[in-house]
Amino acid sequence: MAIDPDALEELRQRHRRWLAQLGILDRPWLILGSAPSPTIPPDLIGHCARVDINNAGKTANALGLPPADLTFRKRRKSWDEHPHVKTRGLLWLHNKPLWWMHLELLAKPHVRYGSLMRATKAEREAMVTAVSGGLPAGIGAVGKVTNGVAATCYALFMGVPSVTLAGFSTTRMGHSYDDKGRPRKQIAEDSYLLKRLKGRGNVFTTELDLSEHVGLPIVGERSDVAARMTVLPSSTVLKSLGPATSVQTKSLNVPTG
Repeated sequence: MAIDPDALEELRQRHRRWLAQLGILDRPWLILGSAPSPTIPPDLIGHCARVDINNAGKTANALGLPPADLTFRKRRKSWDEHPHVKTRGLLWLHNKPLWWMHLELLAKPHVRYGSLMRATKAEREAMVTAVSGGLPAGIGAVGKVTNGVAATCYALFMGVPSVTLAGFSTTRMGHSYDDKGRPRKQIAEDSYLLKRLKGRGNVFTTELDLSEHVGLPIVGERSDVAARMTVLPSSTVLKSLGPATSVQTKSLNVPTG
């Protein structure tokens, strides 16, 4: 279902206000996917807002990292794989209203979050298309990108300064948080879209294999991000996003225990 342009702009402004309240709208983002053996430069932790995709937070917990600044989560992703989610902001792709989502989360006592936001599947796809132009017919078996690449488009759509991808791969199978070795899906879709984003000048990766496969610039520390930032061509810059203003949410303090 197509999203009306005015409705899409209203969605962007609402989410920008929420991200501003979280304090991450104007920070560079480090998006953590679930590919095996993610490369997470210590220099980027703290400098970037960390965004966990689905259950990648389980790996972050095992590495002793602090709670995520944001978790970008599919509705049907199993909570059993990672019941101890710790995140300041939870963006849950869901068709139900926020009050219903809060009730669902009450039944998950180990999930610790500070603020909740929703987006529908149709809104996710609309944001991907707005940033990338979308996927042509015939690319891949599914015809949609993974949640990690969708989160990358979300970040760009919201106007964050830069996005660095860690734990992303189009060649390594399996997931970082288990040893089941399950095949990774939507490789063709992700590869196509990431190649479209490589020329933006503010999308990077810490993963050498991903850089070699799709052409994203490789970064290893904070200074690399600053050095590789370039001015986007005017044709790729989103229309004026407008100032983000404060909104009221419940406490964002997430206990670390």
